[in-house]
Amino acid sequence: MKDFWTAHKKKIIALIAVVVIAAAGFGGYKYYQGKQEAKNQTQVQTATVKRVSLKSTVSATGTIMPVDSVEVSSKITARIKKVLVKENDTVKAGQTVAILDGKSLENKRDEAQFKVTNTRLEYERIRRLHDIGAKSEAELEDAEFAYNTAESALKETESDLAETVITAPMDGTVVGEPKTAGAMATQGSDNPTIIMRIADLSKKQIKAQIDETDIGNIKVGQMATFTVDAYTGKTFTARVSKISQTDITNSWDTQKSSTSSSSASVIYYYVTLDVDDPEGVLLPAMTARVDINTSENDNALAVPLAALKTNNNGSYVIVVHEDGTKENRSVEVGITGDEYVEILSGLEEGEQVSEEYVASSQAAATKKKNNSRRGGPPM
Repeated sequence: MKDFWTAHKKKIIALIAVVVIAAAGFGGYKYYQGKQEAKNQTQVQTATVKRVSLKSTVSATGTIMPVDSVEVSSKITARIKKVLVKENDTVKAGQTVAILDGKSLENKRDEAQFKVTNTRLEYERIRRLHDIGAKSEAELEDAEFAYNTAESALKETESDLAETVITAPMDGTVVGEPKTAGAMATQGSDNPTIIMRIADLSKKQIKAQIDETDIGNIKVGQMATFTVDAYTGKTFTARVSKISQTDITNSWDTQKSSTSSSSASVIYYYVTLDVDDPEGVLLPAMTARVDINTSENDNALAVPLAALKTNNNGSYVIVVHEDGTKENRSVEVGITGDEYVEILSGLEEGEQVSEEYVASSQAAATKKKNNSRRGGPPM
């Protein structure tokens, strides 16, 4: 045994040394790894409080329409004889745009004229006889009444005959195809026949629907930008000109029938915007996607949205000091943009704030519960 130890002494010592070195290296690695993990755990992502240009907008969808337009219809029921304009024609107020068939009215006018002539002659005869005592006062009054009635009927017929000539009520452009000759134009206050539509396409507007949560931020005079699908990449400008004082369904009106949509979960208000379209490329009925500029600050003290936290006391941020310590600090916020939020008070430019997510115990429990669910959403 002694001889074995003497012969292998150097090998045994070398082996022991290798084992010791390996153990020391492994321990050092584990120690370094632990230190790095601890360091990573203490590091947080921070952002610098700085000044940026901020803009707050309200987005909505609306329809482009002319400011002034009119539906041309007939005051009498008659067949359309001629249509003198076509779609896209420019017309002037008073210009004849269509003529109705007035043959039956012309016959009626001739009959009325004949009756006026006869009743006038009869009235004059009765009056002469009345003057010499051959006719009574009552007979004279009857003859006068018949004459006046015939004159009224003639005037009415002549008025109807004049309505067979349809004129443009305003300067503008014929939008859409007019009715064709041969179609029947029906009068009526509820559902008259629309012979054509005329609109002033030099002035357009957008009628947009704004959610009740945003309507309080909208003011007359605010500028807006919008896009339409017809012109990809092109941005147009507009200005708020009117804000409706009632929601689009008048849901507040308790006198309406129970079939109204007053039970709608979201309330919308109409906001009208005057459109700038110097090139005249926008067409009625185009869908406009509008961003109304409600507030703007070109030099706002701001932090990223991810840095802003809220609790029962309001808004706050986590300030990270140079020594690594953290402080929850209440702040007053202003304009909220797409990436940053304005800080009105509570922070100084250059300070560092944490962007880490802070979940409440309740939110964490909810998240854990939700993550444990398997499959699709409940039906």
